[in-house]
Amino acid sequence: MEGGLSSFWGPVTAAEWCEKNYVYSSYIAEFFNTISNVPCILLALIGLINALRQRFEKRFSVLHVSNMILAIGSMLYHATLQHMQQQGDETPMVWEMLLYFYILYSPDWHYRSTMPTFLFLYGVGFAMAHALLRFGIGFKVHYVILCLLCIPRMYKYYIYTEDASAKRLAKLYVATSFLGSICWLADRLFCKEISGWYFNPQGHALWHVLMGFNSYFANTFLMFCRAQQREWDPKVVHFLGFFPYVKIQKPKSQ
Repeated sequence: MEGGLSSFWGPVTAAEWCEKNYVYSSYIAEFFNTISNVPCILLALIGLINALRQRFEKRFSVLHVSNMILAIGSMLYHATLQHMQQQGDETPMVWEMLLYFYILYSPDWHYRSTMPTFLFLYGVGFAMAHALLRFGIGFKVHYVILCLLCIPRMYKYYIYTEDASAKRLAKLYVATSFLGSICWLADRLFCKEISGWYFNPQGHALWHVLMGFNSYFANTFLMFCRAQQREWDPKVVHFLGFFPYVKIQKPKSQ
């Protein structure tokens, strides 16, 4: 949306959202959509520290780092509204979902070397195709399909988990997905009406914040489930009485 200040980055070449451009700074196109990625970075950093401190498998460290990369890419996209930066946001979204797919399905995959090889080649192929063809609605459909492919295994993990605190993490994951989707759709579909309001609720920025917590809850739940598979006696504990993380107790032989 058009705003007040002049643009440092030049004409807009990427998709815009329901926020006026360059209102607070000539260097940041969509201010709230940019800074709303900070919670995602901080939550991913907390998850990374926990994964490293307790020596979880490297896949979880990579997962938390991918969350941070995605948030940084989103910040650059919304700050500049340039096509290249938009692709720098969208391509890591797909890579991240491929990583979730690997974490969810690899424990039961008999030919273990084939899955990471296929997913790596798929990710590289998508990045090249997206750069050349500039997917629009096709990107969104593709991303939704990847998300839907992860749901059956997430549900399986949920029904086989007896720990009430771990189940609560899964429920928080679903709740933030639902609320975040509503915010995203409202911002996208009803921007004309929202623009006439006295106060813009910044639906896309709320989506970023909710997805930051969504990723953290999903990652923590998956760490718990993986620790159960490895017989590491996982427990969901709460820092300061409310912030959840997984604590494990590895056998001395490990």
